[in-house]
Amino acid sequence: MFKIKNTSIDVKDQGVMKEGVVTLLLGIAIVLVIMNTMMFNLALPAVSKDFHLSASSTSWIVTGYSIVFAMASITYSRLADFIPIRRLFIIGILFLSLAAIAGLFSNNFIMLLIVRILQASGAGSIPALSLNLISRYVPVERRGKAMALIMSSISLGLGLGPVVGGAIVQYLGWHILFVVTAVTLLLVPFFVVLIPKEEPRKGSFDALGALFIGVGTTGLLLFLTNHSWIMLMFGLVALALFIVRIRSVKEPFVLPSLFLNRSFLILGAVGIAAYLCSFATLFLMPQILVKQYGLSAIQAGLVIFPGSILAVFVSRRVGRIIDSRGNNTIIRFLPLFLLASVILFALFEGTSFVSIMLIYMLMSVSITILNSSVSNEMSRILLPSQIGSGLGLFQLLQFFSGAFGVAMTASALVWQKNIPQASAYSNIYWGLTIVVILSIGCAIGYLRSTLRKPQMA
Repeated sequence: MFKIKNTSIDVKDQGVMKEGVVTLLLGIAIVLVIMNTMMFNLALPAVSKDFHLSASSTSWIVTGYSIVFAMASITYSRLADFIPIRRLFIIGILFLSLAAIAGLFSNNFIMLLIVRILQASGAGSIPALSLNLISRYVPVERRGKAMALIMSSISLGLGLGPVVGGAIVQYLGWHILFVVTAVTLLLVPFFVVLIPKEEPRKGSFDALGALFIGVGTTGLLLFLTNHSWIMLMFGLVALALFIVRIRSVKEPFVLPSLFLNRSFLILGAVGIAAYLCSFATLFLMPQILVKQYGLSAIQAGLVIFPGSILAVFVSRRVGRIIDSRGNNTIIRFLPLFLLASVILFALFEGTSFVSIMLIYMLMSVSITILNSSVSNEMSRILLPSQIGSGLGLFQLLQFFSGAFGVAMTASALVWQKNIPQASAYSNIYWGLTIVVILSIGCAIGYLRSTLRKPQMA
């Protein structure tokens, strides 16, 4: 555990943030980060062909990235408790952009995977620090609008990524995808000027706890993808050590009190289910569109794009609703729309690519709005001392669930290789239906707990 010792300061002394400009800046950064994630989904068939990889091996370009992205998210969130956010933003962008430059020269699968992991170590900082910055500087009465902009930026990245990625893969080759990500280097001067200046505070980082949870989650995913019982054993042991560690150290990597916060855990389960469905679908859709319908990479991207851009426009309106009416209505009804979308995928995936486009529009809007509301609600229910660790843990679990969704989807395709593709894809969505039903139960449980609190008081 390393420590930083300095004079502690209050947020009110750290300067005033120009909310509109900084939120827009964060949105641009997040669009580029999510594009970086999504563009490679369209490149998977080409990478698989170039390096002669199986579907399970190819999925590690997404799964490995997601694991490191998740670990980076919670790590930067925890560091933001005592290291200036502006400094962390710059470090994250440098890792992302410089790794992208190195990626231009990747000529084998191992080098490509290493580059993607290095990119993820920087990319994970941007959404995590953005939520921390908004929670720290934007008042509660305007925070919903800011959260919605962040989530709509994610949706825009999800939409632009396939279109831009598809065009680049088809006409220029997948190596050129790294050029787009390298553009993030141009954002550094803006972050230096516009993000409020802070001073380091007293604090320490539990590196051993971070190592344990990183090894634990990676071991579980390796078991799912490679069916390695040794990796499962390592993963479970590491997670057990992580639990012991956070209960014994003074400043743990994750606050143990978060695991005792029932409302936080139940609410988190709702967002986790949404991410699992999102990652699984965005892994599946390019393969469905290319392999089942014979579309090109850019055509597949254009099918995905309308759902993402629609979510951008809808979420701007929803942000204002959140600020004026709260989050409960969205948490109550949006999981039902998500349920409808996965059932429709299961029933009509084999109908036409137009039906896929329309169903994804419903799913994309549902996930974007739901995650905006869940993130905003978490910033309200967590204590100030828990926000950094809590939002970081939530993002870790979200992206782990995304990686889990991709890994399980890839494995499910392998298990069903002897049946028609359309049936295999539909079966996966019936499995996701169960996940969403469970999340609806969690949403109901959370809302009931919020109704009981005033009565107890």
